[in-house]
Amino acid sequence: MTLMNPRLKENFRRKASALIFALVPVMAPLVQASTPIPTASYEVGFSPKAGALPVILKGIDSARSEILVAAYSFTSKPISLALASAAKRGVSVRVIADKHSNNGKYTSVTYLANQGVPVRLTDEFAIMHNKYMVIDKRTVELGSFNYSSSADTRNAENALLLTNVPELANDYANDWLRLWATGEEITKTY
Repeated sequence: MTLMNPRLKENFRRKASALIFALVPVMAPLVQASTPIPTASYEVGFSPKAGALPVILKGIDSARSEILVAAYSFTSKPISLALASAAKRGVSVRVIADKHSNNGKYTSVTYLANQGVPVRLTDEFAIMHNKYMVIDKRTVELGSFNYSSSADTRNAENALLLTNVPELANDYANDWLRLWATGEEITKTY
């Protein structure tokens, strides 16, 4: 067994590091920078205890024409009631959710479907882990917050409501349409 000379070892380490750092820009995905949007505003909430749920409900309550929802786990009574209320006041509400996490008889997706809200479930992916809403083509609500009771009361979660961001809302709406196309509509059960 031979031991490498410490000076040679250090030289090798430097060259290997330089090679790795030289390859990182080639292998890393491109990141797009964008221009700030002077009219944009945001609200953020954290849970538990720091207002994530009220941020989400404010976004829903502000809707005038459309809410597109992408949900992983969806069992939150306050959110499903707010969405049903929005639909009753004439807002077009549609939901795409993960099939594996929302296949129970008493979930928010079954409640909303029974309220006449179009709901689709997708099993196209290992998990459909998105948690966002596109509101009136100008507002996006997103974050780690699953639309569930645990997200509000037990988990460390976040919710971000971005308003006056039509280009971002368009990007999210396009993703939502892609997900919607993979889903299967659920029908009323009661």
